[in-house]
Amino acid sequence: MTAFILTLIGAALACGLELLEALAIVLAVGSTRSWRDAVIGAVGAVVLLAVIVVAVGPLLLARLPLEPLKIVIGTALLLFGLEWLRKGVLRLAGRRSLSNSFQEYLEEREALEAMDMPAPGEPDWPARIVAGKGVFLEGVEVVLIVAALGAGSNGLAPAVAGAAVAVVVVVAVGLVLHRPLMRLPESHLKYAVGVVLSSFGVFFLGEGLGVDWPGADAALLYVAATLFIVSQAQVATLAREPVAA
Repeated sequence: MTAFILTLIGAALACGLELLEALAIVLAVGSTRSWRDAVIGAVGAVVLLAVIVVAVGPLLLARLPLEPLKIVIGTALLLFGLEWLRKGVLRLAGRRSLSNSFQEYLEEREALEAMDMPAPGEPDWPARIVAGKGVFLEGVEVVLIVAALGAGSNGLAPAVAGAAVAVVVVVAVGLVLHRPLMRLPESHLKYAVGVVLSSFGVFFLGEGLGVDWPGADAALLYVAATLFIVSQAQVATLAREPVAA
């Protein structure tokens, strides 16, 4: 149950934040250029992702034995998680600007406004490409996170459920446009995701290397607690140090 809940929460947070960044790009394209072309680009990216997942996913999983797979997945999750955690520590310590999907939305709008508009009746290919690229790149990270978290002992169920929750929440955010983007504490959420993904990375990597974790799946809790304490100590240390001119 511990692993199931943590997997669901980790997938929901990680996927939700990635989808928020994709949403910011689609909203910028739709509000600046054309909602039709923004949707076409986004849907095209989703279809391409689905084809890749269906064609490649089962083939890879069927050919890789369990223990080496856990090492690969643990390493991937650890790399993902530590990068999120590193940026989260720097943001909370005031050494890096806070994460802000609303600011990304404004920057995308500004860039799109500088592009020439197509002739009346012609498709807006720049808008489709920008929307499609944004959704595809963020979608690849969502797929990798769900696949990695779903490789645990509980299977794909909690990872897929967490991703589904993220989709529902992000779609709801999209329906009311930018206000939720301004209010979300994204930096703190990304820091939390860094702790969760790094914990799963350490856990899976250990299992793949033959480590017998005391407490079985409950080990995720004390691994996460250790990462949280160490990272908070780092935040406090960096916050006290003077910033170099």
